[in-house]
This record gives sequence, C-alpha cells and structure tokens, in this order.
Amino acid sequence: MLSGKTAVITGCLQGIGRATLDLFAEKGANVFACCQTSSADFVQHLEELSRKYNVKIIPVYFDLLDEAAVKQGVKEIQQAKMHIDVLVNIAGTNIDALFHMVTMEQLRKTFEINFFSQILFTQYITRLMLKQGKGSVINVSSISALDGNIGQLAYSASKGAIISATKTMAQELGPKGIRVNAIAPGVIQTTMTANLPAEAMHRLLSRSDINRVGLPIEVANLIAYLASDMSNFVTGQVIRIDGGIG
Repeated sequence: MLSGKTAVITGCLQGIGRATLDLFAEKGANVFACCQTSSADFVQHLEELSRKYNVKIIPVYFDLLDEAAVKQGVKEIQQAKMHIDVLVNIAGTNIDALFHMVTMEQLRKTFEINFFSQILFTQYITRLMLKQGKGSVINVSSISALDGNIGQLAYSASKGAIISATKTMAQELGPKGIRVNAIAPGVIQTTMTANLPAEAMHRLLSRSDINRVGLPIEVANLIAYLASDMSNFVTGQVIRIDGGIG
C-alpha cells in the first residue's frame, strides 16, 4: 500500500502517532519517526520495525516549542537525501480549562505546539516535496474543532486553525502536485482521552452511533489511505473519524 514511499510522522512516541508509525512500516514505507524525546524502549522498537518489515526507520528528536530545534530536525531529514512523499502532523497538546479560566499563557502554548510549529514544519517539508512535484500532507485535527467541547477552548481553537490552514494549503499546493487533508478524530483510546472526566466521556459516547471509544489503529488506517495513491483525487478535505458522534 505504501511500498517505496518515505513519510515524516510527528508524535510517534505513543497513541495515534505510534500506531501510524507501526502501520506505515508494515505497509512498506520508510519513516522519519519524529518525537520530543528518546528512550531505550522506543529505539529498540524502531530497530525491530526496521528488521521485521525491511524498511528504514530514522528517529528525529525535537521540541515543537523550540523553533531552532524544529529547524535542526528538518536539517537532519534533508541530510538523509531521501525523497519525502508524505507528512503526517500528529504531535500536539491539550490544556483543558473553561472559557473564563483559560489563561493567555495556556492559549499561547497550545497554539505554539498545535498550530504555529506545525505550520513552520510543514513549510519546510513541503519545500522538499516541491522538488519532486508531488506529496501528501495529513494534518490531525479534532472533532472539537468542528463541534466545540466544554473546557477545551484553547485546544478546539488551535485545531480549528489547522483545519482552515489545511484548506488554504490544499488550494495553494494542489497545482504543484501536493495534496493536503485533515482528519478529525473523536474519542480515541489515548493518554489524552484517558484524562477526560467520566461525565465528559459519557456525554460524548452517548452521541456516538457506534457507542465506543475508537482505537489508534483505526485512525492510522485512515491516515494510511490518505497517504496512499488510492486517495490521489482527495484534497482539501476534513474527514471525521468519530464513530458517528457527528
């Protein structure tokens, strides 16, 4: 499905990012696995993936709050001299607070990680895609960006900004052969949703047609489709994957 492609994936340490990394390797893609920090377990996991599927898995470490570190991460990717076919922006943060309680510091930090750094990173990586005249960018937003969610003003707003940027990037980059799409996951089984209060979880799942929490691999499957040639005529879209909450 992804054989011969090279992908850059952020947020690979856990959750949706880890599932996407594993699936891309299984489907034959080489991957630059980006995350903030390293660990012995993570490095061992990358080595095992590489051996098992006979692909290249290259770790790249940087903090999205550090612009210089982001640039250095891109430099490491460039130095590998591999064509980049896919960028998946998954890394993000969530700082919950009710509207009257959210601080400007919380807003700035959330936007810095969930929006500003993602735009900067995407600018660099899509410039590499322009050299070959094709590519696919997948941005991970949230149904909170579309529906709103109590206590998530900063998170919802930052993910909404990603959706707007996705549509603009799709229009600008489409003629140059680069597709840009966003996905909007609902309640997915990750450490982020594990911290949701029981009342909030019940409220969300009560609106779901499937009435269960989604799995990271289910989101990864959608990302793989958008990264593959099967979606060559899909761009500028925001695809919900929420079990019918919408």
